[in-house]
Amino acid sequence: MKVKAREGIRVPREDNARRYIEQEPVEVPESTYYLRRLNEGDLVKVTDATVDVTAAAATTGKGTK
Repeated sequence: MKVKAREGIRVPREDNARRYIEQEPVEVPESTYYLRRLNEGDLVKVTDATVDVTAAAATTGKGTK
């Protein structure tokens, strides 16, 4: 599954706690660790539509509101 950290935080990776998941989407396994982080709100699940909207907002300079 593809996830990113919620705004303003960094989430340690399960396989290496010295590497972090930040605002750039990354592919991770659906393990208990990442599912718990999703439930707690530390991670946000990213879909292709989310990536497209974020990329469009970044290139146009306009938000998604």
